[in-house]
Order: sequence, then structure tokens, then C-alpha cells
Amino acid sequence: MDTHKQSENEISELYDIFQLAKEENDKQLIHEILEKFINLKKIFKKLEIKCFLSNENDTLDSYLEFHAGAGGTESQDWAQMLRRMYMKWASDRGHNVELISEHKGDEAGIKSSVIKISGEYIYGFLKTESGIHRLVRISPFDSGARRHTSFASVWVYPVINEDIDIEVLEKDLRIDTYRSSGAGGQHVNTTDSAVRITHLPSKIVVQCQNERSQHKNKETCMNMLKARLYEYEIQKRKKESEDIESSKSEIGWGHQIRSYVLHPYRMVKDNRTNYENSNPDKVLDGEIDEFLENSLYKLNA
Repeated sequence: MDTHKQSENEISELYDIFQLAKEENDKQLIHEILEKFINLKKIFKKLEIKCFLSNENDTLDSYLEFHAGAGGTESQDWAQMLRRMYMKWASDRGHNVELISEHKGDEAGIKSSVIKISGEYIYGFLKTESGIHRLVRISPFDSGARRHTSFASVWVYPVINEDIDIEVLEKDLRIDTYRSSGAGGQHVNTTDSAVRITHLPSKIVVQCQNERSQHKNKETCMNMLKARLYEYEIQKRKKESEDIESSKSEIGWGHQIRSYVLHPYRMVKDNRTNYENSNPDKVLDGEIDEFLENSLYKLNA
């Protein structure tokens, strides 16, 4: 509120100076004042966005879960492209990104993966990104250079505070250990310390393989499971769980929230807000702020 009042006072003072500068035809001063107005507009926009980030979980860090749809290598490559887009968005803004788990594709890309993004208001900004994302392009894996449509899903969950009590009963869990698939690179462990936990009543599955210690991987899995269960209960209370589960049932036509078209034209369009961007390369390189802001404005109004 203080920041808002301060900005209003500054606008009033700038307007008075602007009127004087106009009377004296001081073009340099007019230019400087206009620059300050532009900067104030940016400040007001940030304040406005924060008005939509007032829910108790909005300040929390976030897990992002990626799944390739049907279509083999095409969709698996698309799932990896989506993961890179969010990781690039986060790293460009100074947020911390951690790879929690990864199931590599048969030839390229990923079948599934989980990352954790830490920073200010991460869940608040990304919570509307859950859903199916559709890609249309000339396939780099098709020798006939035909156009393909691929689908992948993104699911966003808050990293809940440890002081939130979520009861998880041992009898409701199936815990498996396994070896990481694929080479994994420097960030993914390939020993048998990887852990997968299935919560039998809800059928929620979480897995972690980024630590060399099975104990640490199990601890991370339990934290992820609690986050998933917490979000699950919230959605159930809002009577939205049925819609969420039905949209998860098929990663394909009719469920997409956003389309990324690289051929025959170039456009990224959010199907919920109708916001469009004609430069998909920049969007896929992490420039998704306009989509996030439009979602916050229109879906949380």
C-alpha cells in the first residue's frame, strides 16, 4: 500500500514538472519525464500482478512434472522442449532449478521428468500452466519431412512448508528402488539408489534419482508426495479434482491449454485466454511472462 501511495505521489510530481517543461518547451526534460513515466508503469504492473498472487501457496516454490503423450519420439522430444522452456524461464530470472527425476525417451527426449524451481512467488506464477501443451511442426525425425502434431503435459504443484501436517500412512505406500534409465549426464545418478513411491489410495506416483543416497532420494520423494496430496485435497475441496483427472486421462486432442505452431505458420496461442505470440522461438527459449501474466489476469479474476 505504501509503495502504491508513493508511486501515486511520484506521478503527481512528474505531471507538474511535465506541465512546466511543456510551457518552457524543454524537450530534453520532457524526454526524461516520459522515460520516468514508462518506468513507473512497469512498477505499477508488478504491483498489479502481485494482487493476483495473494493465495497462501503463491509464495511457495514449485514442482513441475512433465509427461510425453502418445506418439513415441515426437512427443518425447516435445516434452523435453517444454522442460527446457520452463528451466530457461527460471534460470533467466535468477531462480534455482533442480532436476528431481528423469525417464529418458527411447531415441530422444524424455518420457517423463520432474523439476523443482525455487524463488519468489514461483507457484503463484506457474500454477496456471498445468495442462496439455500441443506442438505442430515439421518433424526432424521424419525422413519425409511431414508435419506432425505432438502432445505433452505439464503439472504444477507447490512445495509445501514442512510445518503443514499431511498424514501419510506406511500401509498406503509402495516403495520401489531402481536404477536410473539412460546415461543421465552429470546431474542424474545411475546407481540403484533411485526411489519410486506409489500412494495406493490416490494412485499418485513420485520418484527421485538425483541424489546418490537412497535415504535422501526417499526423503525428497516423501516431500513431493506430501505436496501432491496437499494439492490433491485442495482441488478436491474445490470440486475440481474430477476435471483435473479427466484431463490427465488423455494427453491429446481436445484437452490442450496452449498450442505452439511452427508450421505452416508460426504462432503460440493460449486457448484459455486467447493471448497470442507470433515468435514461437522466443517463447520456447523461455520468454513466457506475457502468457503467465495473461493467465493470472483472466483465469484468477
